[in-house]
Amino acid sequence: MTSPSAPDAPATAATTRLTTTPVTADLVRGAIELEPTEHGLAPHRLPAWARAQCADGQLAMAEAQPAGVRLVFRTSATTVELDTLRTRVGYRDIPPRPDGVYDLLVDGEPAGQASTTGGRIRLLDMATGIAETQDGPVGTVRFEGLPGRVKDVEIWLPHTEITELVELRTDAPVEPVARDGRRVWLHHGSSISHGSNAASPATTWPALAASLGGVELVNLGFGGSAMLDPFTARTLRDTPADLISVKIGINLVNADVMRLRAFGPAVHGFLDTIREGHPTTPLLVVAPILCPIHEDTPGPGAVDFSSGTLQFAATGDPAERAAGKLTLTVIREELARIVAQRAADDPALYYLDGRDLYGEADSAELPLPDRLHPDGPAHRRIGERFAAHAFGGDGPFAGVKA
Repeated sequence: MTSPSAPDAPATAATTRLTTTPVTADLVRGAIELEPTEHGLAPHRLPAWARAQCADGQLAMAEAQPAGVRLVFRTSATTVELDTLRTRVGYRDIPPRPDGVYDLLVDGEPAGQASTTGGRIRLLDMATGIAETQDGPVGTVRFEGLPGRVKDVEIWLPHTEITELVELRTDAPVEPVARDGRRVWLHHGSSISHGSNAASPATTWPALAASLGGVELVNLGFGGSAMLDPFTARTLRDTPADLISVKIGINLVNADVMRLRAFGPAVHGFLDTIREGHPTTPLLVVAPILCPIHEDTPGPGAVDFSSGTLQFAATGDPAERAAGKLTLTVIREELARIVAQRAADDPALYYLDGRDLYGEADSAELPLPDRLHPDGPAHRRIGERFAAHAFGGDGPFAGVKA
């Protein structure tokens, strides 16, 4: 563990042969904004003006967790160290979550994984709703034994931990990697797109699909926070992209935030805003994957720790659908109708039923472990199917030039 506040610490064989490269914006991919902090740079996936329009703590946590954010650089280094200050979220009286994972890719291929120590922990008391933050030191992730040739290195940051980038050290010079002309895929969704229950940041379903599709990912999947928020639509509108997808539905049901009357116009408004900045960009609307607890039962959803692990349940009454309460079945029908209506005048607008990514047969084979989020193997299956649908053959993202 290394602290940037101790530059006069005694030198060792390990530290004397490593040189420091400042972490700057040209080394970071997948972030919307980099905020200077006391320790370094904090990646954000919403700009400051958008964050200022919502005081919700869940969104603040989710957008600051750097899903899809990675350091990318070219070097012949065989050893790489990265100092970060993490913030973990835990629940009082519940066993802590596993440490976040850093994925190392060399020339696009998996080459190692590591975790860090120290950092802050934000403890939530589910009974009182009170959160307490405990401070901790900066930690270090280290990768060694890399091939000595010149190569492109990617370090994917943990999608489950808020991460401040402090210092990068290597045993050979580092330089930014020029953009190679790959198309930029901008995706928005819920915790499933964020990567909940995926094994690591480079194996969330959007990361896997981006790798298979040969595109640059900007992941705006926000756990618990895909709410058709106008500021999210404006962020999508203002972010350069060659391909866009929006996955809509599950958070609207499990948070019970609107009824059918409001849902349709909200979807139209969300898509209208995106089209203001991307009038002809291929835009894929993705309906929810199968989630048995919410297929025909409205929200709100509830957490259940009675088994000692986090589980989710639907608490609504199916009879309330008559009054306009949303279920996943209702949302899929409405999204299909809206896209069909708009596509008559928008030939670059497409629809994908999420059950084509994860449906009944998948639920039987790879059930959602907490009844809401897919696990690692299911993330892989969803990513492979999305890539085949969107990027393959005559899919909506096939053949689109940057």
